[in-house]
Formats: sequence, structure tokens, C-alpha cells
Amino acid sequence: MKIGRAELGGCSLQRHWEIAEAAEKNPDDPKGRAYGGKSLRQLLSAGKWDVVTIQQNSMNSGDVTTYSPYAKKLFDLVKSIQPDARIIMQQTWAYRTDSKKFTQIADNQFATSAKEMWEKSRAAYHKIADELGIELFPVGDAFWKINSDPKTAYKPDTAFDFENAKYPELPDQTNSLHAGYRWDNNKKLAFDSNHANEAGCFLGGLVWYAVLFKESPVKLKFLPEKVDGEFGAQLKRVAWEVAK
Repeated sequence: MKIGRAELGGCSLQRHWEIAEAAEKNPDDPKGRAYGGKSLRQLLSAGKWDVVTIQQNSMNSGDVTTYSPYAKKLFDLVKSIQPDARIIMQQTWAYRTDSKKFTQIADNQFATSAKEMWEKSRAAYHKIADELGIELFPVGDAFWKINSDPKTAYKPDTAFDFENAKYPELPDQTNSLHAGYRWDNNKKLAFDSNHANEAGCFLGGLVWYAVLFKESPVKLKFLPEKVDGEFGAQLKRVAWEVAK
């Protein structure tokens, strides 16, 4: 497998398009070369790509109005450069249940829970994917299937004393798919309820595997170092269920 990347942290579809548009108007415009000094056209033109995936940034994922017209413009650009590529949207995931803030669902309105974030972002992704006639990597569904099942859901550690936490103690974060709590370089307790941890990345990868190759990841033997065997087996089963 050959994997190419044109990504920027927290980058919306609108920003990706504005970068691409700047390069289309003037290939020498530095604004259009945001991906390590290269433009989206340059990266897409480097050989033949079988699959190209796009996604909305998570904080805008629940507001369907933020996808248009940028998803279609990016889709058209990709197709103009790689007409045979299979374009797939990644359905991003809801933040951890104990997050302090969730996705935007309308102008200056935000989801009030992880469940609402999943519901709103799922609906938006499906609407746009249907309009474009493309597939989805249902990673968000896989995350929610784990997080909404009492047997596998992460449960906040209510016994941990956050006010008087002492390095290197951490709350119990069993079954978390998100980075969660950690001690930073200054020995301050940091919190990331948005990004995937090793288990979350593994689950996302399993969904991609199932969709790309149309076969079950249950038989795969690989397991990340920090993922428990029983939990890993459940992640494989869930990935296949949502992909089907």
C-alpha cells in the first residue's frame, strides 16, 4: 500500500477548498501550497491513486451547511485529476462523553452530548455522501457502537480527585477510544477528549480495512501494544458490523 497525505490539523472542507482554489488560480501562490510546500493538485498528480478520502473537521461535522459547496468542489477537483479514483468520505466520530464541548450543529449552536454529536454528524455525512454518490468509512458509527454499549463503553472515573491530582496518577480510562487525560511535559494534567488514542486509531483502521477490501477484519492477528486482547477482538467485530 502507498499512502499519501494532504492534511492540516482542524482543517475544514472550506479551508481545504480555499487552499486548492488559490493554487488553481496561481500555482505559485504560497497560500495554495499549504501541504508541506505543495498544492493539492501536485499531491493528487503524483502517480495513480486508487482511493481518495475526504472529511469535514470534527467541530463543524454536525452542521450540514458547512459542507456545501466545498465537498462538491473538492470532489470535482479530485475527479478531474484522478478520474478513476474511488472517493470515500470518512465519517468522523463524536468526542468522548465527558468532553467539555461538542460539535457545532448550527450557527453558534453546539451539540449538548456525545450522542447528539454522533447523530448530527452522521446525518450530515450521509446527506453529503448521498448527494455525491460516494461511500462512507463509518468510523463514527463504530465509535458510537462501542461508546453506547454498557459492556464496552468508557465510564468516567468519578472516584478520581482531579483537584488534588498528583503526578503520575491518572483516572481509570478503561475502554476509552479517545486520548483523554495525560500529564504534559510541565507535569500538568492535560485533557484531550477529541482525538483518538491507540484503540481509537485501531478501530478506525479496522473500519477502513473492511470498507476498502470488503472483507472481515475479525480474522486479523495484529493488535496494538496498548489494546487489551478481549477489547481488541470486540473492536474487530464492531468494525465489521458497521462496515456491512
